[in-house]
Amino acid sequence: MSKSPVTTHILDLGSGQPAADVRVVLELQGESGWEHIATATTDQDGRVMNGFGNDFSAGVYRLSFDTEGYFIAQGKECFYPWVTISFRLGDPAGHYHVPLLLNQWGYSTYRGS
Repeated sequence: MSKSPVTTHILDLGSGQPAADVRVVLELQGESGWEHIATATTDQDGRVMNGFGNDFSAGVYRLSFDTEGYFIAQGKECFYPWVTISFRLGDPAGHYHVPLLLNQWGYSTYRGS
């Protein structure tokens, strides 16, 4: 299976390990609100590489990460129960990698390659 134009990778900075089994929702901003595109779960390497499909158009998308579910499964609390990252997909033929660096109390992101 080929890699989706939109991919993500989560690293848990608190444990120094990839964040496996995190539910991730992809949505597209439409005229009447956010439209659900796909829901995927990170693999054992903390990645979603082909779970979002391959049919994309230019627009504003968002990825929402169920961080509370991830930390509860580890017996930990967290401050941000969901992390939502909005981004602009300008070229449907391009690749958009959205990494998330995460711990119980904070997060950061950037445009990956």
